[in-house]
Amino acid sequence: MKLERVEVVHVEIPLVAPFRTSFGTMTTKDTFLLHVVTDTAEGWSEFAADPEPLYCSEFVAGAEIVLRDFLLPRVAALPVLGAAHLAPAMEKIKGHEMAKAALETAVLDAELRSYGMSLATYLGSVRERVPAGVSVGIRETVAALLDDVERYLAEGYVRIKLKIEPGWDLEPVRAVRERFGADLPLQVDANTAYTLADAEHLRRLDEFGLLLIEEPLDENNLYAHARLQQRLATPVCLDESLHNARDTASAIAMDACRAVNVKPARVGGYLEARRVHDVAHAHGVPVWCGGMLETGIGRAPNLALAALPGCTLPGDTSASSRYFAEDLTEPFVLVDGHLPVPRSPGIGVEPLPRVLRRFTRERRDLYVT
Repeated sequence: MKLERVEVVHVEIPLVAPFRTSFGTMTTKDTFLLHVVTDTAEGWSEFAADPEPLYCSEFVAGAEIVLRDFLLPRVAALPVLGAAHLAPAMEKIKGHEMAKAALETAVLDAELRSYGMSLATYLGSVRERVPAGVSVGIRETVAALLDDVERYLAEGYVRIKLKIEPGWDLEPVRAVRERFGADLPLQVDANTAYTLADAEHLRRLDEFGLLLIEEPLDENNLYAHARLQQRLATPVCLDESLHNARDTASAIAMDACRAVNVKPARVGGYLEARRVHDVAHAHGVPVWCGGMLETGIGRAPNLALAALPGCTLPGDTSASSRYFAEDLTEPFVLVDGHLPVPRSPGIGVEPLPRVLRRFTRERRDLYVT
């Protein structure tokens, strides 16, 4: 397989409602798709980060520069183009996992399409459909939050995740528990909003029987998370702190986490995400697939990952309608609380040309032979 062209397609898609977390509020999905053309097939991927470096250090404009000036020249120089060869070719470029993931995923999509193989088969997925959880952002009032949760449960979601921050934690969690009962699978996500000095406050969440508390402290501080876990009955789950399988092994050995959120973009792509899964699964630590408000281009491969045997907790693999009135692909629709795992070659979907044109801000070639 030979690389012929790489194109970035900048898209801006309105969300059906603002999505607020501890680090900001989103009203649109503003990112780019990466379109790779080879001599045998074409591939697509979605860059996961945002226009501003608030969730992580990467951002849209910066990723385009890194791809154009540093990653693509190394990949284009490979004697044989294949997804398995990309990580070694790109490893001298420090960080930029999300940019690397976008390139690896698009190449992998093209490669698998040329074989007629689905990503689910390639990764070793064991389910035809996966249970879907939903992430509920911070709201203005508890009453508004309860309305949101009630609507999502009526739609069939099997797990609720509440975003929390200092001043918005105990009261909303208690209200959801009291309203919807102790049997509701419920977890919280702090997005690094607390410090170890808040340990006694966070320990009060133990009374609510949560599945887990996600990334409560500063990212990459495994020691502090291990100290916190000693004081909590609620399992700590790491997200932003886990950049690869090595980090995952270290965190598990330190008891810094008892659940793992694997986001393929955060760890550099689906090949490393599979290794993160394997490390956690081998240690009996439950895994689930996180989300970045992806369009169908990002959601489809996440579903393949979420169908791996160690992914025993429902992930943030919501239906298209959770975020978008119209998705870039054929919509993913919730059925009995589950979403189907795509089985067509590659990631299993591609953009709908008419919809893509409407939401495209700009198209630009990054590489042409």
